[in-house]
Amino acid sequence: MSSNRPYLLRAIYDWITDNQLTPYVLVDATFEGVRVPPQVVKNGQVVLNLAMRAVANLELGNDCIHFQARFSGVSQAIRIPIQAGLALYAQENGQGMMFPADDGDTPPPAPGPEGPPPGPSGESPDKPRRSPHLRVVK
Repeated sequence: MSSNRPYLLRAIYDWITDNQLTPYVLVDATFEGVRVPPQVVKNGQVVLNLAMRAVANLELGNDCIHFQARFSGVSQAIRIPIQAGLALYAQENGQGMMFPADDGDTPPPAPGPEGPPPGPSGESPDKPRRSPHLRVVK
């Protein structure tokens, strides 16, 4: 199954701009394939304004975000692989979405060894049985 990240990113972007707010994207600048000016990277991350007034030729694709932006008066082509996008939020109120570091594109880990077999009551033999911690309150 394909990643849902590009679809969520486009939906959140539309929601932010439909509400006349300013979309900002938080990017992992150390991710392979990220092309941003090095002078704007801080602690391996960069926050970029994606508002239509701040960028040109914005394309929110399934694999990458592409656009042109000016940094210190110089127009530069920006390329952000979708997996490098860590969050998309509105500058004015911080509402938006953070994306998990691992998008679930990798298969889940193989199940490890099971441990001791359960006892006759379905519990592990080395764990003492505890009384329930819930009480009925009238």
